[in-house]
Amino acid sequence: MSKPPFQIENDDASRVTRAWVLHPDIKSDPERRLPDHALAEAISLARALPELEVVGGDIVPLKTVKAGMLFGSGKIKEIHDALEEREIELVLVDGPVSPVQQRNLEKAWGVKLLDRTGLILEIFSDRAATREGVLQVEMAALSYQRTRLVRAWTHLERQRGGLGFVGGPGETQIEADRRAIDDQLTRLRRQLEKVVKTRALHRAARAKVPYPIVALVGYTNAGKSTLFNRLTGADVMARDMLFATLDPTMRRLQLPDGPEVILSDTVGFISDLPTELVASFRATLEEVLAADVICHVRDISHPESEAQAQDVRDILNTLGVPEERPSYEIWNKLDLMTPEAGEAMRVRAQRDDHVFAISALTGEGIEDLLDAVTLQVQGAKREADLALTFAQGKERAWLFSQDLVQSETQTDAGFEITVRWTAQQEAQFQRL
Repeated sequence: MSKPPFQIENDDASRVTRAWVLHPDIKSDPERRLPDHALAEAISLARALPELEVVGGDIVPLKTVKAGMLFGSGKIKEIHDALEEREIELVLVDGPVSPVQQRNLEKAWGVKLLDRTGLILEIFSDRAATREGVLQVEMAALSYQRTRLVRAWTHLERQRGGLGFVGGPGETQIEADRRAIDDQLTRLRRQLEKVVKTRALHRAARAKVPYPIVALVGYTNAGKSTLFNRLTGADVMARDMLFATLDPTMRRLQLPDGPEVILSDTVGFISDLPTELVASFRATLEEVLAADVICHVRDISHPESEAQAQDVRDILNTLGVPEERPSYEIWNKLDLMTPEAGEAMRVRAQRDDHVFAISALTGEGIEDLLDAVTLQVQGAKREADLALTFAQGKERAWLFSQDLVQSETQTDAGFEITVRWTAQQEAQFQRL
């Protein structure tokens, strides 16, 4: 039997790879981020992989990008000496690196190199827990590798978790074969189609249950899983680590003085999320598309909170989430702010009915948030099946007049009708 794909063969699983992070600070980049925070995020990303020992990192100021080497010759020599002194084995570049740049830099520095997309793919591979998540990561990684063809495809037959970008045999051999990649992509796509069909059946079954869906979305490490755990009592992995949650987790939640809802904790978004992953995780993120209410959780204590929020909004737009979908902004992590800054955020949030300042860790502000969600989902539409007799013509006519009927079948006793209505409309029907 063949070994699972994308697994690293390593006799010493406890061995870690010494890594160094470089953030190219390109002065001419119109979307340039604050370099200190960008480097800190990149280091946090790298530390999300247990097999890496992140020794440290540097900001590399750049006026322009060199086509073949990314950096200038003097900077390449300077970085080479620093890597050699620290015995670095892997360099992580926080940004895009072309295949040519990657080959040239690996040769110049004598180390392996991974760009931001490759690192995020590696983390997703390490964290994916469900069958669908694993398949989607593998497809994304194959699509990424297909554009490069700088790694050997012997790593399709490995024994341990991970994509193989970080360690493992044969990775410096240039033996990639487009046909092998395409064949593998075809096999994975077929497997994923079966899994997605199963998910669709589960989603259809949930649609018949009168539970509105409330989805938590947000930048990675914004505190979604901590909030999810506090609300549901679940034990979802919640750590101060980027991408702690990958596959969506769903739990029933009884709202105070309100209906039950399904609460969904989704994968965290991030700036420059690889396009391969946005496309591949569309099926997983369909839970957001199906949500009745979206709660956008923000780390309001982060200095780039607004930029992170815009990244999330952009991805939601890419996914096709309608702008009219009911949504709230959850300004989380008040507990990390100074008393003065925290109070300023509370005052600002109170001016907007769709913004709530909270601390998922202490519970502050959550009661007001739940009250708002309760009020919102009371008006959420759900499907229901009704059986009416021929004598209930008045009730049947009312259903059609309100445009609630999805389908109708006549039986010997009357009519079987599927309707889609709000709790308020259901109560009106009961009073007829």
